[in-house]
Amino acid sequence: MGDGMSGPGWMPEAPVTLSRLLAWHPQPIPVLPAACLLLGLLYVLGVWRLHRRGDRWPPGRTVAFLLGIATIIEVTATGIGGYGMQLMSIHMVQHMVLSMVSPVLLLLGAPITLALRTLPAAPHGRLGAREVLVHVLHSRAAKVITAPWFTLPLFVGSLYGLYFTSLFTTLMSTWWTHDLMLVHFLGVGLLFFYPILGVDPGPRRPNPVLGILELFGGMPFHAFFGIAVMMESSLTTTVFTHHPATWSGTPLSDEHAAGAIAWAFSEIPSVLVLLVLFMQWRRADTRAAVRQDRAADRDNDAELTAYNQYLAGLNQGGS
Repeated sequence: MGDGMSGPGWMPEAPVTLSRLLAWHPQPIPVLPAACLLLGLLYVLGVWRLHRRGDRWPPGRTVAFLLGIATIIEVTATGIGGYGMQLMSIHMVQHMVLSMVSPVLLLLGAPITLALRTLPAAPHGRLGAREVLVHVLHSRAAKVITAPWFTLPLFVGSLYGLYFTSLFTTLMSTWWTHDLMLVHFLGVGLLFFYPILGVDPGPRRPNPVLGILELFGGMPFHAFFGIAVMMESSLTTTVFTHHPATWSGTPLSDEHAAGAIAWAFSEIPSVLVLLVLFMQWRRADTRAAVRQDRAADRDNDAELTAYNQYLAGLNQGGS
């Protein structure tokens, strides 16, 4: 790697192959994989606790959350983690998965809802984990960091402000800042998609129409970033300047491949999120229709009767 990376870290010497990318090879200090395994275990324990007391939890949510955990482990505890420190294209796969695929899957698992349903309520007058979580969800800070004017610039700025400045070189200089950057990718994705999906309770009521607008507001900038990297005539960073001579391609061609990956990934999660939002929209319309039908049954359709009387009055007045 161009400037090198201090601290413990494994970087492969053999050329890239699909089997080497997907082979199990965690870093000497596997912080992210260990944290993911812990989160997955806590989630499964929460689901088990619900079933034990006879409460239902949708299996699809469990599958989605565990798939999200699996995608994080796949890009941090396999050959992708090592090759991502030497090739910008592989690094971009890491970035796109952590910021756009893993967050969507994790949020579809509704982990906050699961926590609220499984955490015990503290005795009267005391503050427990459940009460703290509820307070955070309704805090002013939560309203700020989940607002579109905050999440959208953060999501877009994390691309342009990172790769087109010297910040990327700084973060790639040590193993712990590199891991911090990966956590940042995941956190930015969670913040961006959390209010859009609206699966878990939050500081503002979910709105599928507003979610679609927010999604369309961010994805074009993501695609433009990929196109900009693809069109660069020189390297945007010195981090990936050199790689072993036995490897095929050049650093510039690898950077162009990274731009193509960023551009392509802007489409994949968008389709998934749009499907979820349209399903939520349809369910909201169905619930509204059911409420109206029930209200009509209770009052013998008084609203329709009143409207018919209003039309009859207008007709008599016209005559």
